[in-house]
Amino acid sequence: MGLRYYLIRRLLLIIPVLIGLSIITFVISHIVPGDPVRLAAGPQATAEQIRKLEEEFGLDKPLHIQYLNYMRNVLRGNLGQSMMNRHPVAMDLKRYFPATFELVVVSTILGVLIGVPMAMAAAIFRDKWPDQISRMTSLSSISMPVFWLGMILQLILCMKLHLLPISGRFDPRTPLPPNVTGLLLVDSLLAGDLHKFGIALKHIALPAFCQSLIGIAVITRVLRADILEVMQRDFVIMARASGLPERVILFKYVLKNALIATVAMLGHLIGWELSGSVMIETVFDWPGIGLYAVRSAMTLDFQPIMGITLFVGLLFTTLNLLVDISYGVIDPRIRYG
Repeated sequence: MGLRYYLIRRLLLIIPVLIGLSIITFVISHIVPGDPVRLAAGPQATAEQIRKLEEEFGLDKPLHIQYLNYMRNVLRGNLGQSMMNRHPVAMDLKRYFPATFELVVVSTILGVLIGVPMAMAAAIFRDKWPDQISRMTSLSSISMPVFWLGMILQLILCMKLHLLPISGRFDPRTPLPPNVTGLLLVDSLLAGDLHKFGIALKHIALPAFCQSLIGIAVITRVLRADILEVMQRDFVIMARASGLPERVILFKYVLKNALIATVAMLGHLIGWELSGSVMIETVFDWPGIGLYAVRSAMTLDFQPIMGITLFVGLLFTTLNLLVDISYGVIDPRIRYG
């Protein structure tokens, strides 16, 4: 019963969060300098054409009426229509989100695969050279601007050495694999086409690595501290006194208990990568919702901006809820009330 009431309470709390997010985004998008209607109508548009476009998108009404109309449409599943390309925002999100999701998943996997071993090595060899390398790597990763690093790697690996493609998600000269999931790596494997899988992997390698740096740094620092703290607990000392192998103690007792904070952090990390992929997608011309948001912001196309904000906000709050629920799976002592 505790988990059910906890879920209901948390789901209800998502509603005011999204409402507040929508109000802030709506007001900001309408008070920024510029006239989106004139941009959409073009420089040769007449006053009558501009007036009709304002009426079409409801921009001739007071701001609070515009907001209420927009939220009424959102409750019906309608996120509006882009003024620039006249596409429904929901269809554009469906088109661009798989690219962002694939980038976030690969970068998160990279962060875990690199960060967890680094944290374990740093904790086991505390204050020795593996720990020093780990500290230096995590500090430089979290301090270095990812967009700057991305451009430097593009110059070296792509333009000078020609090892990786400089931008895009797939080779435009090669047909895409059959669209099943929208994830090119997965669709290539489902089609049994290792050649196309290799093409997709080469295109995603550099942007995923750049985006994973923050995850590597945070996972390494947090997990190292937790491992060192768990190693001092009584049950670990008792396990050593009982003669259990150090490998069993590390993986069965220490790592499992130390991972709770890291798992909690992963939810926030994935949410940050979903909302913070704008820079990486812009540098690498990655066709995801981050690049879609940048292009919409440059043309003052507020309907896509609103849709992206609400969509990412819903994903972020849902991820946090799933992470909180996972606590009980990792640590059975945790109870929900």
